[in-house]
Amino acid sequence: MRLRVFSDTSNLADAAADEVAAWSRVDRAYLTVGLAGGSTPRLAYERLRRLRMPWDRAHAWVTDERPVPLDHPDSNSGMILRSLFERPSESFHPVPWADDIAAAAAAYEEELGRFLPQGPGGMQPGLIVLGVGEDGHTASLFPGTEALMETHRGFVPNWVPELSTWRLTATLPLLTAARRVVFLVSGAHKAEIVAEVLEGSSDLPAAVVSREARDAVWLLDREAASLLGGA
Repeated sequence: MRLRVFSDTSNLADAAADEVAAWSRVDRAYLTVGLAGGSTPRLAYERLRRLRMPWDRAHAWVTDERPVPLDHPDSNSGMILRSLFERPSESFHPVPWADDIAAAAAAYEEELGRFLPQGPGGMQPGLIVLGVGEDGHTASLFPGTEALMETHRGFVPNWVPELSTWRLTATLPLLTAARRVVFLVSGAHKAEIVAEVLEGSSDLPAAVVSREARDAVWLLDREAASLLGGA
């Protein structure tokens, strides 16, 4: 696990954009990028849009989604499309919207299987960008939810009781199979959970992904890192 701390959210967003762009130059064989929702990732995507990124030979997908249409303000896919691509692109694979959420998740998993490399254990993503919630969730893997028990499928519907809503999410097997996961976290309100995940013996979803990932990178602003030892 590698950790980098930046003076503010703006510098964090610049570093995150550079991380994604650099990945495209280092390993062309795994040029797939999983993208998270959230305000901090959005800033990074806006910066990435200004950089040279070979989208003509890349595939971007969405780590989790709300059951809403692409044009809904709560749609992660819609936010990523507006921030990074501006208009529909063959390189970007939004999560489909359907009344049948299980069918939508199955359709998206099938879509991922068309471009993610296959390994002995199934789909093998390249780079994945993730955020962390104040409760320790990442993607839409919330503490105590059934999707955390999934051991085979890569993308599933997940009922989140505390929000009284369904989410669609990448699973632990898919996230931890990535060649690299990059966590982006900013703000003093995230400092406590960052310290718990990185310095404790936590089994929160973000901690599990970070611990089990092949290569985990944490990019934090100073406020989010404020409770870490030595920060």
